[in-house]
Amino acid sequence: MLPQRKRVQPGARAGRAARSGFKYLDDRLSAGEGGSLVRKAFPDHWSFLLGELALYSLVLLILTGVFLTFFFHPSGTELRYTGSYVPMRGRLVSEAYDSTLHISFDVRGGLLIRQVHHWAALVFVTAIGVHMLRVFFTGAFRKPREINWVVGVTLFVLAIAEGFCGYSLPDDLLSGTGLRVVQSLLLSIPVVGTYLSLFLFGGEYPGTEIIPRLFTVHILLIPALIVGLVVVHLILVVYLKHTQWGGPGRTEKNVVGQPMFPQFAAKSTGLQLMVFGVITVLAGVAQINPVWNYGPYRTDQVSTGSQPDWYVGFLEGSLRLMPPFETTVWGHTFMWNILVPTVILPALLFMGIYLYPFLEKWLTGDDREHHVCDRPRERPARTALGVAGITFYVVLLLAGGNDVIAKLFGVSLNGLTWTFRAALVLAPVIAFMLTRRLCVALRAHDFERIRKGEETGEVRQTIEGGMEPGHRPLSAAKRYTLLMREVPRPLEPARGREADGHANGHARGRAQRLRTALSRWYLGDRVE
Repeated sequence: MLPQRKRVQPGARAGRAARSGFKYLDDRLSAGEGGSLVRKAFPDHWSFLLGELALYSLVLLILTGVFLTFFFHPSGTELRYTGSYVPMRGRLVSEAYDSTLHISFDVRGGLLIRQVHHWAALVFVTAIGVHMLRVFFTGAFRKPREINWVVGVTLFVLAIAEGFCGYSLPDDLLSGTGLRVVQSLLLSIPVVGTYLSLFLFGGEYPGTEIIPRLFTVHILLIPALIVGLVVVHLILVVYLKHTQWGGPGRTEKNVVGQPMFPQFAAKSTGLQLMVFGVITVLAGVAQINPVWNYGPYRTDQVSTGSQPDWYVGFLEGSLRLMPPFETTVWGHTFMWNILVPTVILPALLFMGIYLYPFLEKWLTGDDREHHVCDRPRERPARTALGVAGITFYVVLLLAGGNDVIAKLFGVSLNGLTWTFRAALVLAPVIAFMLTRRLCVALRAHDFERIRKGEETGEVRQTIEGGMEPGHRPLSAAKRYTLLMREVPRPLEPARGREADGHANGHARGRAQRLRTALSRWYLGDRVE
């Protein structure tokens, strides 16, 4: 009789196969070391999901962008339109505009995908911007995350450039007006402006090369840079660990939160599906960029009420507010009314954003690592600067639609323009002062709560006959959170031999005195 073969259970066979596969990977890729990554803690707070909104909208942008490239033809060659949109039949249009109408009216689901792509682009830029504001107001850019801040700002700049390139591709009247502004911007640069314009447009404006070049930049160059920087950003986040809000058990040396798997992975997957669903529904019910209403681009026409997407709207506003002013030096004309608002202003703005972590470090002299977020009220000057910057941007954004606002409310366009000019100077200053005082008042109120407790809403009579509000003590966790703070001190002026060395008027001494004065201004409002 032949011996019976031992039957192997399917579960045991699958277990051995899994162990064998894991050993194969571990021998080659050190897969076992991924266990620490799987158990990595992620803070459980909604503000830390803003970066994921940007990531998932980027994924949706890539998916819909691949679909659109199958049908879009990036060419400025003119032809007669013969598609489904009857009002446009027989008109001369560029091949790019013709293919955009073809996607919108003749490709099944094409209009939905176009609108999903556009809405996802707006969400992508918005999410990056709001995420940067969260990092700024909480001080999450401080050591050791200065490099990640630079990476994030670069991503924001690339996202704006990517959005503008995609916005310009359909070659409609609205996007063509934007390209005309870009050409004016280039021409305003002294000496080299004309050559830059000829190079970009492939000859005299509008040329025939701009759309193919924008298409290449839009689908290859900038996306590759964005994806590469996103990978670098995520690697730095994992390596440097997350920041977290202060509270019991939370220190500079740990991270309290949910592990990546399974809790955070499940929550993140749900967020991804929600982002995809909300943007798709929005694209289905809210029309955006109807190029068939604008018509094809013509150099002798500008549509009334032309407004770009919000992320470049501040440039439109700065152009409208800048008075006409130009000078000629050695045969070269400086067109300040274009050069200042479109070149100098954005350059200074983004340079300040790039350098802010290093400037704050220089002002405070703080070289320690920080992993616990600041409450915005704890840093009045920083919070006030951020609010002033937002106010400055909002004024420019509103000024970019001054013609629409003047028509809607029936006011003088010139009067509204001068109002915005005054607001551009005064509103950020007022916002700074109010925000700084508000932060100090809120911090004083926190100490009052610690000392007396939380108001109950009840009023009682004292023995002397007076009235006083009732209070109940704060919980231990809330008291700990309110007291868990740093009290930064301004830099002290140089003394003794060091002061004597600085008193000789050398540049180093003047820089040190300036640093001390700015430090006192920056950290002067403290509630002890």
